[in-house]
Amino acid sequence: MLQELALALRLQALDRKIVSLENEIATLPKHISEIEKRLEAHTRRLEADRSALAANQRDRKKLEGDIQLHQQKISKLRDQMMSVKTNEQYQAFQHEIAYVEAEIRKSEDRILDFMEQSEPLEKNVKVAETALKAEQKEVEAEKTRARERTKIDEQALSEQRAERQKIAGQMDAKFYAEYERVRKKTKNTPIADATEGRCGACQIALRPQFFQDLRRQDKIMFCESCGRMLTYNPVVDVASDVAASQQMA
Repeated sequence: MLQELALALRLQALDRKIVSLENEIATLPKHISEIEKRLEAHTRRLEADRSALAANQRDRKKLEGDIQLHQQKISKLRDQMMSVKTNEQYQAFQHEIAYVEAEIRKSEDRILDFMEQSEPLEKNVKVAETALKAEQKEVEAEKTRARERTKIDEQALSEQRAERQKIAGQMDAKFYAEYERVRKKTKNTPIADATEGRCGACQIALRPQFFQDLRRQDKIMFCESCGRMLTYNPVVDVASDVAASQQMA
């Protein structure tokens, strides 16, 4: 194989590794952002549960305060009843007291309803708090792993780029420029194998004479369809090789 083409093959392998590392490094911050959003969603659910429980407790306290006011009002009405002079006035006080007592019963019934509702709310808050703590721990561990992976990838990327620069420096400047042109055009696949008379990248059949010239491997040739550099890579017939070895033995 031509020396320049051999260097180009090494360069292509490095270019693919570099792109892979760059993509992974670019993806890791997005991954961290996604797990943080997941944590934010859990936090919002917990806040919603806490708000529902707080509203329940607030409404209960208000009703309890209303009951105290009603009881104070009944106490005053009964004191005032002691000084009435007519039966009509006495009955009016009784009706008002009965009305306030009915309001107290309504408030007490609603308090019981709120108490029943508070049990699942309190349970939801406790479950959400426990789940959030576990999620926070998991998220921090995942973020740590992501940061460590980023450092490893950045170090590997630096080494791959240094190796690439070294190999590129060994190549003829004109040939390297051609390699870069094809690489950018083909998205880091500037070289393809020619197997059984076809370009391994675009799968277009090569002209018979072109393929014969390629098999000699005495010059760098480009696919007439996709423009990639071609390497001759004959299919290995393992069965034939084994048979031939046995006949020679």
